[in-house]
Amino acid sequence: MIKHLPDQHSNNFIKLRNSLISATGKAIGDYNMIEDGDTVLVCMSGGKDSYTMLMMLLALQERAPITFKIIAMNLDQKQPNFPADILPAYFEKLGIDYRIVEADTYSVVKEKIPEGATTCSLCSRLRRGIIYTTAKELGATKIALGHHRDDIVETLFLNMFFGAKLKAMPPKLATNDKQNVVIRPLAYCAEKDIASYARQMGFPIIPCDLCGSQPNLQRQKVKDMLQAWEHEQPGRINNIFRAITNVEPSHLADVELYDFKSLSQAKKEDEDPMFDHIKFGDTTNDGNALSLTSSNGRKIEFVRN
Repeated sequence: MIKHLPDQHSNNFIKLRNSLISATGKAIGDYNMIEDGDTVLVCMSGGKDSYTMLMMLLALQERAPITFKIIAMNLDQKQPNFPADILPAYFEKLGIDYRIVEADTYSVVKEKIPEGATTCSLCSRLRRGIIYTTAKELGATKIALGHHRDDIVETLFLNMFFGAKLKAMPPKLATNDKQNVVIRPLAYCAEKDIASYARQMGFPIIPCDLCGSQPNLQRQKVKDMLQAWEHEQPGRINNIFRAITNVEPSHLADVELYDFKSLSQAKKEDEDPMFDHIKFGDTTNDGNALSLTSSNGRKIEFVRN
């Protein structure tokens, strides 16, 4: 039996852990991310998000009504000073199946990207191709990435600001060649909760700054903007995420998504009650409520508190 909890843990930690497990399980259920008999390739970078994702999936594997296999995978990109021993030692400690794939994408990125430019875009494309190939070789049916709710919201704004698209990261995605299904089990999890869980678990974190500092990253600027909004009005990030799951195509402006051209003038009986004309002469007042009668005969009542 794998032990997921630290030796010393508080009720607050257990509550946080259970909340993350519940959110992960709900996301998996809502999007049918994992099915009976699946082999899930869990992509491990060594950051707080991927460690948390692995622990959530291991916890759910123990209690789920279905059977699925987990293979942890790390891509050693040959970055300078990469501590190659940390993740294998951690996987051995957990007693889980894993693969370490070595590919010198670092040299390719340094050769192709000018000095001072951000490297993340090319690096992620190269990494993605290797992950897809590895999944095929291992017979994995799902590829799990550690993106969380905040990552999804940040991507929404990045695409709006710099790509003129209303597009985020989907919790579940079929690749263009339809050969792989990518899942994001932490889609409902807040970054602050993941960070708190990771600190208390004492994960051996591998920092994502091995390529050097990149102060011009637009993602960091968007993250700072969202955090300022969250500080000003707590809950705003979650509301933005919920908006992504609650889309009204008729109230956007994409002619491919909604047939605006076929819309015609509404018939009189179909008028929107929001725009009913009130005949203020037709009012009643019983002391507790004021009743008005609209032009189409609808009675509207305002009750005093």
